[in-house]
Amino acid sequence: MEIRGLNYDTGQTLDDFHTRSSFDDDAVRRDMAVIAGDLHATAVRISGDDPDRILAAGRHAAAAGLDVWFSPFPYNLAPDELVEHLRRAAEKAEQLRTAVEREVVLVLGCEMTLFSKGFVPGAGLSERAETMMSPATWATREGRTPVLEGFERARVVQRDTVARAREVFGGRLTYASGIWEQVEWDQFDVVSVDGYRDADNAGTYTEELRAYQRFGKPVVVTEFGCCTYRGAADRGGLGWTIVQDDRSIPAEYVRDEAEQVRYLHELDAVFDAVGVAGAFWFTFAGFELPHLPDDPRHDLDLASYGVVAVKRGGGWEPKLAYHALGALYGSAAR
Repeated sequence: MEIRGLNYDTGQTLDDFHTRSSFDDDAVRRDMAVIAGDLHATAVRISGDDPDRILAAGRHAAAAGLDVWFSPFPYNLAPDELVEHLRRAAEKAEQLRTAVEREVVLVLGCEMTLFSKGFVPGAGLSERAETMMSPATWATREGRTPVLEGFERARVVQRDTVARAREVFGGRLTYASGIWEQVEWDQFDVVSVDGYRDADNAGTYTEELRAYQRFGKPVVVTEFGCCTYRGAADRGGLGWTIVQDDRSIPAEYVRDEAEQVRYLHELDAVFDAVGVAGAFWFTFAGFELPHLPDDPRHDLDLASYGVVAVKRGGGWEPKLAYHALGALYGSAAR
């Protein structure tokens, strides 16, 4: 793959949970040096709901020798608010693009039918996910459902976001799509999908991913990965949902760092077979999911996709996936 990538979170509010409460400039600079050096990545997808944080992290990434996939990720905005937020983020991305020597790709939103208001019925992430997972919301005798009508509205809004972004951003554009979304890819320079494999799509995953090649543009997997417990690979992008309301982990989930390593190697083989242009492991760290080895019921790192485990008092330590990713990307570099 030309693009060997990793996701990096700068902070996002999801209902009552914030994914990164503190943002230390020096820590971010050190993280980017590790991603480029130890992990041998060529690119980092930097996401969050604050474009200024993405810009700051992007400067450190470029200085470390990484291409930057500038990925604004607002939550629960209405369509008009979403368009305006992405337009402002595009201006920040252009500031970065014209100031650094690495490529800056603008990822114009992420799975907006799930993370934004006004498309799929539901007050927040959980309710919209429930709506989309219910077969009754997808098929009626008339062939029309609130979900499908919401997808049509999303395409209209997306055309507006692309037009507004191209007014101010001069680099390549893409969009981090959910596998359920039907995107008009002729508007974009790169076809991107958050491509989690799980128990439901394991038998069709390779062909589903290969189908994106029909658009005749580079195909990039903007997210793939699994959490750090036995059986997490079967849950794919929903692995994090094992965390209970009291921020505890049910006793039946057992820590298994090797699960991530197996998932990494299995999907890397698929990516080679399909011929994707690149892929970004999700993610570097779950910054608000600390590893508590002496308290398994509250070891929130089990629900983290990170290749490093965040310590309660600050800092992080490598997991098995850290070393596996570094070896895989390092071998590709050689």
